[in-house]
Amino acid sequence: MAPDTAQLNALVTEASRILDDASEPFLAGHRADSAIRKNGNDFATEVDLAIERQVTDALTAATGIGVHGEEFGGTPIDAPLVWVLDPIDGTFNYAAGSPMAGILLGLLHDGEPVAGLTWLPFTGQRYTAVTGGPLRDNGVERPALTNGALSDAIVGIGTFNVDWRGRFPGRYRLAILENLSRVTSRPRMHGATGIDLAYVADGILGGAISFGDHIWDHAAGVALVRAAGGVVTDLAGASWTATSRSALAAAPGVHEQILDILHRTGTPEDY
Repeated sequence: MAPDTAQLNALVTEASRILDDASEPFLAGHRADSAIRKNGNDFATEVDLAIERQVTDALTAATGIGVHGEEFGGTPIDAPLVWVLDPIDGTFNYAAGSPMAGILLGLLHDGEPVAGLTWLPFTGQRYTAVTGGPLRDNGVERPALTNGALSDAIVGIGTFNVDWRGRFPGRYRLAILENLSRVTSRPRMHGATGIDLAYVADGILGGAISFGDHIWDHAAGVALVRAAGGVVTDLAGASWTATSRSALAAAPGVHEQILDILHRTGTPEDY
């Protein structure tokens, strides 16, 4: 049985305390030099590993719910209840000294995001939400998202190399950016999916496009956007799930306009 709203709020309160504690080593380790090479050109700092251990241990002890983390894995994401943790979203930014990095924590119930926490220690933003809303920043309720126009919106989009191949080739991503720019001249590449999603929820961005499929990048933000009244699908327009291979999150109205651009751009296979 899914936790009710009171139970979810209690879990978020406990998790908030744990993320506040984790913010101290996060801030102290900024511009971390020690990096562990991962697949491809990805890497993790020692701070990633330490924060994941700290938060995992504390969450498990305090809530009795297992954790699935980016660095160490853990409880399967299809468990009845599981926390999903990204100890540092925007690791390249973090290691380089950019403030565009944060800690992401989502709670999945049978694969569905039912609570989200996104901590941005450098900007002092602490976003929380449970199913049904509202979105809160530092405990203060934020306005629900309203119908908007793409021409007035800032839109986050994932980074890419134009020569990349794979599921979403670089030239497909470039075509999306080109077609998007014809309607809005305000695309942004923050290099941190979780920040993009949190900013959509808060109305800072009108929409965000993610070409990734990592659950730890999306679980918290999807919960935030949906609680705020936004729409989250994959790039084909199907409702986002824990197994989706991409994400489009946006305010009502803006989502439909971006989805139309994606459809007119064609499929990744065309590129």
